Amino acid sequence: MIRYLLYKTGYALLTLFGVVTVIFFLFTVLPGDPARMMLDQNENSEQLAIIKKKYGFDQPVSIQYLYYLNDLSILSFHSTNPDDYTYLTEGKYNAAKLFTIGNTTTVLKTPYLRESFQKNGKKVTQVIGDTLPNTVVLATSAIIIAIIIGIILGILSALYKDTWIDRLIALVSTLGMSVPSFFAAILFAWVFGFLLHKYTHLDMTGSLYEVDDFGEGKYIKWKNLILPAIVLGIRPLAVVIQLMRNSLLEVFGQDYIRTARAKGLSEIRIIRKHALKNALNPVVTAISGWFASMLAGAVFVEYIFGWNGLGKEVVEALNTLDLPVIMGSVLVIAATFVVINILVDIIYAYLDPRIRLS
Repeated sequence: MIRYLLYKTGYALLTLFGVVTVIFFLFTVLPGDPARMMLDQNENSEQLAIIKKKYGFDQPVSIQYLYYLNDLSILSFHSTNPDDYTYLTEGKYNAAKLFTIGNTTTVLKTPYLRESFQKNGKKVTQVIGDTLPNTVVLATSAIIIAIIIGIILGILSALYKDTWIDRLIALVSTLGMSVPSFFAAILFAWVFGFLLHKYTHLDMTGSLYEVDDFGEGKYIKWKNLILPAIVLGIRPLAVVIQLMRNSLLEVFGQDYIRTARAKGLSEIRIIRKHALKNALNPVVTAISGWFASMLAGAVFVEYIFGWNGLGKEVVEALNTLDLPVIMGSVLVIAATFVVINILVDIIYAYLDPRIRLS
């Protein structure tokens, strides 16, 4: 187990290194001067020089890349010269000093994702920390809906193979896969939040936390979660239905299932005790992939429903070219993919004893 985890951790670090390299050079070659974007209409040559010096924009791209890697690294190296970009400024890095050799101090720190261009120097980690929990709540709710309803409908579809029930469920899953999320979001918001608002009492837009009418504080408004969670869960629901159906039908053809039926066990007991666990492997794969992609795929859903999550923040950052927020968000999503893939491999070994982590 330890050997496997070390291997996967090394693979994950290489993957993240590739992601960091791609997004850095991708956004570095974009037209426009980040320093000028930060100053907006109030720029002058003196302020421009100060901003470029502060953020390292006055250095060649190769040096800026090394600065970025140093900011992201847990073990990093910093100059003792206050005029250098890598100077260990108080409040900039959350670091613990290890030792100093010459003009270089080695520290352990949390990854530094830099500061937002458009939010008055607010740290990107704080921006993501304020919005990511809302996206996790939304994605978790959506995937729970997809898992519960998808497994139930998949089992029914397998039990009633080639009947009208099977065909109806197949129609529903096909529609779910074919409808784009942004269109489904607009449709659901209009129908259930506007046309049927009198009966559903659901709003077209709204986030998890709302401010009361007197502005005295925030409170949780759970009903705002219903529509975006359903819309975000439609596509994975369709995938889970089909995977569960096909996997269960394959398991039904195994010898041990025929033996269980020959013993006179009921279909419910056969499914619950013997078939379901072995049929879940492809479902786990789909769920893991969809859950990670929901952090990115929630962009349109969050924006249309006004859900204050990471997806909505990314859209706003793209509109204003707030590059640190965009780059930091992409890194967080990539890291989530990597972690979930490792967890899925471990879950495989639990669900199917034939699979060994070695």
